[in-house]
This record gives sequence, C-alpha cells and structure tokens, in this order.
Amino acid sequence: MISGIDISFMQRALNLAELGRGRTSPNPMVGAVIVQSDEVIGEGYHKRAGADHAEVAAIKSARKDITGATVYVTLEPCCHQGRTGPCTEALIKAGVSRVVMAALDPSAKVNGGGAAALREAGIEVALLDGAVAARARAQNEGFRKHAITGLPFVTFKSAMSLDGKIATKSGDSRWISGEESRALVHAMRAEVDAVAVGGGTALIDDPMLTCRLGGDYPQPLRVVFDSGAGLPLKSNLVKTAGKARTMVIASEAAPPAKVEALRQAGVEVMIAASAHGRIDIGDALTRVGSMDPPVLSLLLEGGSTLAASFVETGAIDKVMMFVAPKLIGGESAKTPVEGGGFNLAGEAMPLFRLSHQRIGEDVLIIAYTAEEEW
Repeated sequence: MISGIDISFMQRALNLAELGRGRTSPNPMVGAVIVQSDEVIGEGYHKRAGADHAEVAAIKSARKDITGATVYVTLEPCCHQGRTGPCTEALIKAGVSRVVMAALDPSAKVNGGGAAALREAGIEVALLDGAVAARARAQNEGFRKHAITGLPFVTFKSAMSLDGKIATKSGDSRWISGEESRALVHAMRAEVDAVAVGGGTALIDDPMLTCRLGGDYPQPLRVVFDSGAGLPLKSNLVKTAGKARTMVIASEAAPPAKVEALRQAGVEVMIAASAHGRIDIGDALTRVGSMDPPVLSLLLEGGSTLAASFVETGAIDKVMMFVAPKLIGGESAKTPVEGGGFNLAGEAMPLFRLSHQRIGEDVLIIAYTAEEEW
C-alpha cells in the first residue's frame, strides 16, 4: 500500500537525485532517503560515476541504526558488482524492512533483479506509479533509453524568430535568442554527454560547443557530422581539440588525407556508413552509443540540414525550441528543419507532452516525440 507520506518522501529523494545532474554519466541520477517512524534519519545521492551509490551514501549518513527502516530510492537498487558493490547487499546487511522504488532499472544487469533480491531476503518492496514514477523515469531519460536500445537520447535544440527563422537571408544568426536563453544552453551542455552540429554549421559559425558554466562539470564530447571530413584545421574546434574532446563523424567516402590530418591534430574521426550520399544517422548513433564510455545523451544544436536527417530517421526524442519575439522574414532565410520535408501535413512528425516557459524575453517550448517516458 502506497500512502501520501510515501509520495512525499519520494519527492525528497527525487530532489536529491537532481543534485547529481550532469556528473553521473554513464550512471543514472539516484537519490535515497531512509525513514524510521516517519522521521528522516539518513539521505544521500549519487554524486558522480565511481562514487558511492545513493543507497550506500544514505546508509553512511544515517545518524542512528537503520534496522527496520524504510528506504525510498528513485531507481531500483543495483544487484551486480561494478566500480562499487551491489546496493541490494548493502540494504540487506543494514537490516531495512521496506524499500520503496520510483522506477525499475531497465539495464540488462538489473531489470527487476534488484527488486527480486530484496524480496528473497524478506524485505518488502513497493513500486510507485503515477506522476512521481513518471518524473523518476524522465529524470533519467538518457540512461533509460540507452539501457533499452543502446542508442543515445537525442535532444534537438534550436532558436528561431516568431516567424520560424534561425538566420537572416544573409546567414546572420547572432543573436536571435536572448542572453538568458544562451545561458540556459550552456546549462544544457553541462547535462549531456555530447553536443553535435553539422559540417556546414561548424564551417560558418566556427563554434566552440563548450559548456562555459563554473563548477566541476565535465565538458561534453564535441561532435561534427561532416561526410567529407572537411572541418578546417584552423577552426576553433580543431585548435582546441587537445583541451576538449572533439570528434568528426565522416562517411567512407571522406578523403583519407583529410581524415589523417584531423587525427594528427588531435581530433577523433569515426567513419560511419552512408545513405543517399549522407551519413547514415542510425549507424552513427549506434556507434557513439557503443563507445567506451558510451554517449547516453546527445544535444543536437544544428544546422537545419542535419536536423532534417535526424527527423527523417526518427532519431529525435526531445525538442527544445527557443522562440524570440522577432520577425525576420525572407524567402531564403533558413528554418530549423529543412531537407526534403514531408509531402502531407498528416505525415508530419507529431510531438507530445508539450510544455513552455518564459526565458527572459524568449519562450522555450519543450516537446517529445513519444507519448510516454522511457
């Protein structure tokens, strides 16, 4: 039986889990709260990959014996040996009587095994549903998708004017969105494993694609989808490849000399299959998802041709569109997604779970390509 008190303590555990955002990959964010007689006696969260898992951190923080206590944990406890020991063993050894979970862990090494191990030890196990469970699944959407499919969770981010333009007819795009929106983009980069752009965007904008927030956030892998491996050696991305990991995804048709020149400059080059003269997005995502460590989450920042390839492949999971209160106009001015497009409105990619928020003078619209969380 799940009570309102259970929901309240789980909300606290979910808030704790958020403190690890951007630092735990390839592990999930997890929070745990230990309760005895409706009193919190210990709590913790997974701070970073390789550190104590949330359950162990909470046990270590407990200010008194936790025998018979209830543990609220946002994700099913692990039951395998990794860089740290199984959390199920830690909970069993601690003598807890009940474990309430917000979500099951879909990874192959757990996938219900953690809950089963606890039950076999005589511990009562409860699994939440409803809004709190949905929040827990959404909190680890990248981890969950990768665990199920081996592919990264892809977020498509763009900034456009109110009439749907991402640049003027001359190609100028600085700055369509406001300062607050650009600051939020850096926070988004801090939360993902990789940031990606197309070769054209890299050539025209010469971006850095780094997270310029303070703190100990790891820099995301900077990825350029560039069939011909033509990223200039004098570009910012190549010149800073020794400071921030950089990768070019090219096709088999890329000139070997250009590939070798990029590698000599410190850029990783991944050769992916091609389809219809362009990089096969599905093959590229499969490859980055199987790297060590894997890319669990990827932020797609542009340009419009690459975005079209992702849309046509069905590779986008989430859309974050910054809409600025400006009218740009121009028949030749670019839109966020170009390419061939769909023939009929009924064929267009539907979006679900729509929400919006004000960011400075801009409006951020968030939507998903699936009705439910992973």
